[in-house]
Amino acid sequence: MSDSQVTIKLTSDEALVLSHWLEKLQVTDLSQVVDDPAVWAPIHRIAGTLDKTLPELFASDYDERLEAARQRLRPED
Repeated sequence: MSDSQVTIKLTSDEALVLSHWLEKLQVTDLSQVVDDPAVWAPIHRIAGTLDKTLPELFASDYDERLEAARQRLRPED
């Protein structure tokens, strides 16, 4: 068994949008999507790391920041 680690780099927009989605995933019964209990460990680890590194999560204008990040990440039609 290897104990090496993987580093993932995200932009601030990507991190904010992913953090919001992971929060929704964790509080929703999505057992059909996440059918392997082993997957929850990395999901919780990623979500926890994002929670610690994103001050935007606690900003009074969080909803506006989240929507702006989503708009910037959506592909142009």
